[in-house]
Parts: sequence; C-alpha cells; structure tokens
Amino acid sequence: MLREVWPAAALIGAAGTAPVVLVCEHASQFIPPELESLGLADDALNSHAAWDIGALDVAKRLSALLDAPLVAGQISRLVYDCNRPLEAPDCIPARSEVFDIPGNANLSPAAKQHRFNVVHTPFHAVVDQAIDQQSSRTETPVLLITIHSFTPVYHGQRRTLDIGYLHDRNSKVATAAVEIEQTRGAYRTAINEPYAARDGVTYTLAKHAEARGLDNVMIEIRNDLIDTPATAEAMADHLAKTLTQVMAHLTSSESVKT
Repeated sequence: MLREVWPAAALIGAAGTAPVVLVCEHASQFIPPELESLGLADDALNSHAAWDIGALDVAKRLSALLDAPLVAGQISRLVYDCNRPLEAPDCIPARSEVFDIPGNANLSPAAKQHRFNVVHTPFHAVVDQAIDQQSSRTETPVLLITIHSFTPVYHGQRRTLDIGYLHDRNSKVATAAVEIEQTRGAYRTAINEPYAARDGVTYTLAKHAEARGLDNVMIEIRNDLIDTPATAEAMADHLAKTLTQVMAHLTSSESVKT
C-alpha cells in the first residue's frame, strides 16, 4: 500500500506576485518504492505514459518569467492522475496506450480510494491554497494555467500540432492565445487540440477555476519540442510572451466593461 510519506505536490515560486497560478499535474515520473515500479520495465517508466515529458521544465521557467507560483505534481500519474476525478476510468490506468500496468490491474475500490486520498487530495489542497494566496496577495482574480505535453505519435498516428490551448467552459484565454499565436506565426496552434473537455482533460480547470469564476487555460505542447532543458526554456520564453499579451488583453477588456 502507498505510504503517506511521499508529498503529492511541490509549491515553487511561492513568493510570486503575479495574479497567476501555474499547475503541472504530470510533472514527475516518481513511483514510490513500495509500489515496486507497478511491475513496469524501464522503457515504460521513462516514457510519456509515466509523466508529461518536458512539462516541468517549461512550467518552472514560466514560473520565473511570469513571477507566478507553480504547483507541481511529485508522483507519477500512473499511481494516480491528479487531472482526473476518482470516478474517471483512467484515474489509475491499467493500460496506457502501449503499456499494461500490472500494479494497477484489478485494484479494489478501497485501494483506489487510498491512492485518491494520498495523492489527489493533498495535491489539490495545495492548488487551492496557492489560488487563495495569490487572490489575497494581488487583490485581483487569478488566472489559472495548467502545463502539459503530448506525444508526437499516438496510437500510430503522427500529430502535426505544436501547441494546443484548451478550455473548459470559459474560452476567453484559449481564444486570445491562439489569435496571438497565429499573428506571431512561430508554431502550429489550435483550440482544444489534441484533446478537449469531452476527453476529461479539463478536470483541474473545472475544479479550481470554473468553480470560482476564474479565467483559465490548459496548454498542451508536443513533447519533442521540449524534451531537453534548452528547448523547454525556449518554449517557455515563447509562451511567456504570448501569455503576457493575453493578460494585457484581458485587463484591457475588463477596463472597457467598467
């Protein structure tokens, strides 16, 4: 059974002063040793199945550039996917694309609940605390941004998209970001690609931003564009410029309304 000694989340850049909170749910490939690697070989443990390759490096650089706190997951999504509710069939996957996950097969409801309690609950408590802190510190509504990466090839199909901007109900940030990206012309971008809310991927956005009436966006980056520290840093620099323009646009739109 998973012990409670392993922290589910790390808060990075807690002193940040921007009205922004960054979240990287799939930042880590760490599987606590008592789970015996979930029965997986090294190829699976080092693959995108275990974590979002490059996402943490991008998120940490963005945290510094935007002066915003970052909540980063500390446990592999194969143990529990913090971007899924307990009722989601893939919250503890028994198979991830090409890999069977022996340590997740035939888990009892009690075992699933335990992983939820030890991983999901404390992770999302840190997200709540970060949003509360930034709201109080900045005295303005917080923008929630989640950072993810996706594989260049999925189920044998090559993906040509570079960056996806995803939304749940509130599409303002995703729409503005893609409009800015298309003007900049550096990357192939789209709204709600390669996933969308119907795929269950906007759970964190809905739980923490939609529930509070906050603007939000999920950024999906093709992982071969960010699989080294240098390329991840370059992508973060690019995204920081886009997001800064988005925030300026949101601020000016609010000023017009008032």
